[in-house]
Amino acid sequence: MKRCYKCGGLWAGGKRQPGVKECCEACSAYLHSCMNCRFRDKKLHNQCRIPNTEWVGDRAGANFCDEFDFADSESYSAEASEHEEARQAFGALFGGGDDAEPRPARSLDDLLGGGKH
Repeated sequence: MKRCYKCGGLWAGGKRQPGVKECCEACSAYLHSCMNCRFRDKKLHNQCRIPNTEWVGDRAGANFCDEFDFADSESYSAEASEHEEARQAFGALFGGGDDAEPRPARSLDDLLGGGKH
């Protein structure tokens, strides 16, 4: 199934690919964009597995790339889980998260030892 990169909404188009200016019905994000392409790879210098593609400045915007191939929903769920893993690792490293207790505010005097040097 084809899903929007931004909201995960299903694309109900009858064609194989969305039109260049076609938008998601749920969030109005462009569907024919690098963000929805199966060749997108953030780790590559052009963020595309096809080496000869032209540079695209706005990856979320509509583009005319002839190589565009709408990614399947597995790509969306893999990227979402990757973000969640990163969020959990960040929380484990720096503490915090939704269930963390807030720390009491500390004054500058507390931090500097009461102003005595």
